[in-house]
Amino acid sequence: MRDWISLNMTPQIGPRAATKLLEKFGSAENVFHARRHELESLRLKPESIESILKREFHEKAEEELLKVREIGGDVLILDDGGYPYLLREIADPPITLYVKGDWQACFDAPCVAVVGSRKCSTYGENASEMLARDLAANGVCVVSGLARGIDTAAHRGAIAGKGRTIAVLGTGVDAIYPKENAKLAGQILDAGGAIVSQFPLNTPPLRDNFPYRNRIISGLSLAVLLVEASERSGSLITARLAMEQNREVLAVPGNITSKNSFGTNYLIKSGAKLVQQWQDVVSELPPEISAAILPPKIDEADAKSEVKQSELAPANLTENERQIWQRLSADEPAHIDILLEQSRLSFGDLSAALLGLEMRELVRTLPGKNYARKI
Repeated sequence: MRDWISLNMTPQIGPRAATKLLEKFGSAENVFHARRHELESLRLKPESIESILKREFHEKAEEELLKVREIGGDVLILDDGGYPYLLREIADPPITLYVKGDWQACFDAPCVAVVGSRKCSTYGENASEMLARDLAANGVCVVSGLARGIDTAAHRGAIAGKGRTIAVLGTGVDAIYPKENAKLAGQILDAGGAIVSQFPLNTPPLRDNFPYRNRIISGLSLAVLLVEASERSGSLITARLAMEQNREVLAVPGNITSKNSFGTNYLIKSGAKLVQQWQDVVSELPPEISAAILPPKIDEADAKSEVKQSELAPANLTENERQIWQRLSADEPAHIDILLEQSRLSFGDLSAALLGLEMRELVRTLPGKNYARKI
């Protein structure tokens, strides 16, 4: 264990260089018994060679493992039986994986990544939360990156569905980023989820770390679902990595006039599966998994009845609350002035109805006095 952690901490030794070393020497332990000319033959950086020859990080690696376990975590190494098998299959997998939470149960479940734009729309946030909630409720572990926007909605949706979710970090597992998601990270662990990173403790959120983080997100997953992505979105990198790793790539269609829909609509045009509901995702998983999760098919009459039931307002609403709820949508926010005009309620009655719906967590309040259904 010490040698693996030490190799992972060695300067300029990323997954690709580590793979070359392991292929040549067979194990992390053997790497630290290598001779200078053998290391030089692999064209490693001079500082990496010196660090390996001096076993510079051996003592720190032992301290690292103790600190990880003190905060309730562990370190998995590439030749460990607990290392996730899907991640091991990718080219140049991380040689160590820092984990917290019920990681074994998460890795044993079928995993699907849900990712997208940090600056997402209300539509994107609602779609991410709804799909993640329904996937988690049906036994799928939702994988995402704990970033603002779509990732945050995906984790929250999975928790709301009383399922599991994995947050993959571009920092150490002790350094939650962004900081405002520290509470969400705790909720993920409380719900039986896991926090995962390839980076040592105290690693800050450096820009170069996040492509590595994205490789793990797609590498852990059977499929990657993009909810929103602009033309230069990092989520498109995750989609590309997923294709390279032979994973299924799926996308939620978006408004053609929205810049956040460019990436998802482009992927759909290029052959990605269009997703409208959680069943669309599960149907793309391996047959033995999708067959175990998907419910038996129902006939057309039953399907129409189900749709009608889903359109009914929740029970025990006042007449004013019911009227407002039916005028709201999960996709397009409605301004309070529009609701006043359409409902013909007084401002006081409208405010009371909105407050009642908020207290029952049926609507969400958005900036600028806009309101939308909460899925």
